Amino acid sequence: MKKLLSFLVLSVFVLALAACGAKEESSSTNGASDDEAAQESEPVTLTVGASHTPHAIILEQAKPLLAEQGVELEIEEYQDYILPNQDLANGDIDANYFQHIPFLEQKNAEEGYDLVNAGGIHIEPMGIYSKKYGSLDELPEGATILISSSVPDHGRILSLLEANGLIKLKDGIDKTAATLDDIVENPKNLKIEATDAPEMMVTYYENEEGDAVVINSNFAIDAGINPIEDSIAIEDSESPYVNVIAVRSEDKDNEAIKKLVEVLRSEEIQNFILEEWGGAVVPVSE
Repeated sequence: MKKLLSFLVLSVFVLALAACGAKEESSSTNGASDDEAAQESEPVTLTVGASHTPHAIILEQAKPLLAEQGVELEIEEYQDYILPNQDLANGDIDANYFQHIPFLEQKNAEEGYDLVNAGGIHIEPMGIYSKKYGSLDELPEGATILISSSVPDHGRILSLLEANGLIKLKDGIDKTAATLDDIVENPKNLKIEATDAPEMMVTYYENEEGDAVVINSNFAIDAGINPIEDSIAIEDSESPYVNVIAVRSEDKDNEAIKKLVEVLRSEEIQNFILEEWGGAVVPVSE
């Protein structure tokens, strides 16, 4: 009887220990699950380098929409076209938003960067401006047209001049890569001078230097110039020079980057772009 009683007591004790252990294991497991869930719900911070106009302004509008999707957006503003790619390649920022595709490709080739296009967002039609003449037809023989020294933009500028009948480029060339040497016809003997960095072209225009000046729309807008109303010629919306979100190649499929592109292409942001700049900045969806 004593042996039986001892056996029963021991059995109860073992079962109690087992139950306690199972409870602790369950608690531990639930705690791990809770920790994992908390980590998954924590917002991801995404740092994007951008030119002020229109890029940083557009990103500011996207901030609350991204926050709803668990992405905290930090915007790093740049005043030039060199540092945003350097900092991206070095890992100082997660993405940048300031450049079009030919510029990105050129900088990859020149600097050995491994940066890729994660998605196109908008086009900034490039315009020709003049304080002296109201139309291209009024430009005199031998007029001087000032363009930026940014080589990746030369093909774009020359294509704009050709589209308006001022010059003709060689047949069969890749016009996005055209240079001044590719001009085969120049009926007005225009002097096309590559003078300075793109951001300086507004100063040349305001100082009435040259007979006409070609200006990137972001710099025009930033200086209070309306590309639609103030230019004497402007690119149409079919321009291939789409401004993109650029990232390091290993981050192209990053979920936070995908969310950024989706939000920037959303109807809300596209409507904002159209309303804010009245056609001087044109949204794209691919």
